[in-house]
Amino acid sequence: MALRIEDYALIGDCETAALVGLNGSIDWLCWPDFASDACLASLLGDEENGYWRIAPAAAGGGFAPDGVWQATRRYVGDTLVLETRFAQGGDAVRVLDFMPAAGRHSHVVRVVEGESGSVTMRMELAVRFGNGRIVPWVTQHTRPVDGGVHFVAGPDCVVLRSEVATRGEGRRTVADFEVAAGQRCAFTLGYGDSPGARPPAVDVQQALEQTTHAWAAWSAQATGAGRYTEAVMRSLLTLKALTFRPSGGVVAAVTTSLPEALGGPRNWDYRYCWLRDSTFTLLALMNGGYYKDAKAWEGWLLRAIAGSPEQVQIMYGIRGERHLLEWEVPWLAGYENSKPVRIGNAAAEQLQLDIYGEVMDAFFHAMRGMSAELPADFALQCALIEHLSVIWQQPDQGIWESRSGPQQFTYSKMMVWVAFDRAILIAEALGAVAAEAPLEKWRGLRQQIHDEICARAYNEKLGAFTQTYDSELLDSALLLMPGVGFLPAEDPRVRGTIEAIERKLMRNGLLLRYDTGESADGLPPGEGAFLACSFWMVSCLKMIGREADARALFERLLALRNDVGLLAEEYDLARKRQVGNFPQAFSHIALVNAAFELEKPQGRRRRHRDASPQHTATAPGVELDPHPIGQS
Repeated sequence: MALRIEDYALIGDCETAALVGLNGSIDWLCWPDFASDACLASLLGDEENGYWRIAPAAAGGGFAPDGVWQATRRYVGDTLVLETRFAQGGDAVRVLDFMPAAGRHSHVVRVVEGESGSVTMRMELAVRFGNGRIVPWVTQHTRPVDGGVHFVAGPDCVVLRSEVATRGEGRRTVADFEVAAGQRCAFTLGYGDSPGARPPAVDVQQALEQTTHAWAAWSAQATGAGRYTEAVMRSLLTLKALTFRPSGGVVAAVTTSLPEALGGPRNWDYRYCWLRDSTFTLLALMNGGYYKDAKAWEGWLLRAIAGSPEQVQIMYGIRGERHLLEWEVPWLAGYENSKPVRIGNAAAEQLQLDIYGEVMDAFFHAMRGMSAELPADFALQCALIEHLSVIWQQPDQGIWESRSGPQQFTYSKMMVWVAFDRAILIAEALGAVAAEAPLEKWRGLRQQIHDEICARAYNEKLGAFTQTYDSELLDSALLLMPGVGFLPAEDPRVRGTIEAIERKLMRNGLLLRYDTGESADGLPPGEGAFLACSFWMVSCLKMIGREADARALFERLLALRNDVGLLAEEYDLARKRQVGNFPQAFSHIALVNAAFELEKPQGRRRRHRDASPQHTATAPGVELDPHPIGQS
């Protein structure tokens, strides 16, 4: 059975990632990239679906029972090198897990080091290709050029190289070995395509030194966030680990189908890139000082949406792929029996009007923050806005991707207003380059949309803006209203909305997205508190002068992180557990931006169209050769 979600830690190489449990088991790994089939998938099933565990052994064989050894862990400095320490009495051993920067082949490296006494260790590996279904053909190779244990099925090949003897046991590869103080042994697992070159051997010490240096050098460029610098740094490292280096795209999470409610059907594939994350990601990276990473994300965004405006999607694959067909995996039981397990995401086909505002806001902040003023980009922007001028009145599925049919969502209309507003501001800044832009038409639509929202989405009885037009339901997405500049925080309608959301959607100090028992979204009611919304409330409380409350909420949220600083999408208040896909980019991005709101309100980049300071030169980067983590 898989561990609690918060019992996992992340390692990665900016092309894919693995989740390592506190018990020393890697229970999730997709190869060769984030969106590929998993070859270790016990996270969503059981051991027969693939795992790789290294941990202290029991006297009679197998692994020591839980609790016999005290397990603690940490990341080595500001890196993605994970150290798990097992201790019992006077005996202690540590396991270092990391993924070197991927070249032609990707590897997971596991180094076992004796600290004190002598410890009997056990290694078990069960590779299962095809998302935990396909048992590979296993062969032992002894020649130096391709030595190791080879696992092959169809196009996939994984090679295990070990400094201790291994053997087959059932349908697993196992090893038992002793590690005394000062002794060390290493294991590497590499991926290659079976018809081509097999993954080569790794110089473990060199790879460890280069990986540690590369992550530390990237981290050293970060802008401090006062008392919250540690939390911000770990969130930025997580965001970097979720970045697909070849394209600059940032996946929402490395997992699929970790449930928003344990045992339920709210299970989605998050291994893709959402346009909705565009501005949030851009601002988090720029606030952290990572302008080159922000530029890489903007480049992915521009390539992804290129083409006919009416074919723009709400999400894309890591390279900008458009076909994200959703299907269910019958052979995986689901995390704690949360079914179905889904691959792909049908929400890619939905109409969600807010993404136009997200995209235009991202281009606006890129122009202000990185002097991105390419006329070709503006031509694409104009095409998007002209298409939006035709469709903006249509109902849509909204920010929360409702599966109950389209509605007139207030947040969607507000972001349509943002799209026209930012298009006007960009055109005004470009001057002669944008001389042919229909500014008067855009200004008229901007005003029309603003008037319509104020007339139809504001509920006088509640004293708040509501989830949809002519409704009495609330939505935490509307906490972003002052941040995007639709109305100022001082406006009594905005303050009323913030306070109504706090009063109606707060549960034990954390926010729901909306009340799933009242809002029909096409799924059974019930889910955890949505962590990004709670971070948005931090910023809102600060904006309306309640700084003490804002800091108290922020500290509460920080306490929900796991022992290595990671957050999932949601938090189950009854079970006091993290739920949803993990680690979640949206949660960490919201943490970064809220921290800068609290600690550096005068210098941070906000979404408000008048609040971002100018930046006219690309921030200096650090070259990370010979094995870079990625663009800095």
